[in-house]
Amino acid sequence: MAKKILIIEDEKIICDLLERKLTREGYSVVIATNGIDGLVKMREDRPDIVLLDIIMPKMGGFEVMEEMNKDETLKDIPVIVVSNSGQPVEIDRIKKMGAKDWLIKTEFDPQEVLEKVKKQIGI
Repeated sequence: MAKKILIIEDEKIICDLLERKLTREGYSVVIATNGIDGLVKMREDRPDIVLLDIIMPKMGGFEVMEEMNKDETLKDIPVIVVSNSGQPVEIDRIKKMGAKDWLIKTEFDPQEVLEKVKKQIGI
């Protein structure tokens, strides 16, 4: 069965790009456009990994990580942050919260995302 990836991202173009790349590589992809919907889908779909934006409407990535860390059923799901910000203080904070890796939207390409996903969960 295909490994499931949840993308929590409010920019449609990023979602579409990642969904196409990851689906072509054999992953099952679920998308949420804000943190609240992302947590609901996490509980419903039990993804193998989450690609998480930081700045989103309704609930941002830091709050999503806080909620995940409080929930025994979610806290072990690996998270890769995909954000516009590369501020060292933010990267440090999100890594301390348990994020496995970090990508800056303006600098990443879908192949790099794929490689980081494979590193965390395989194919």
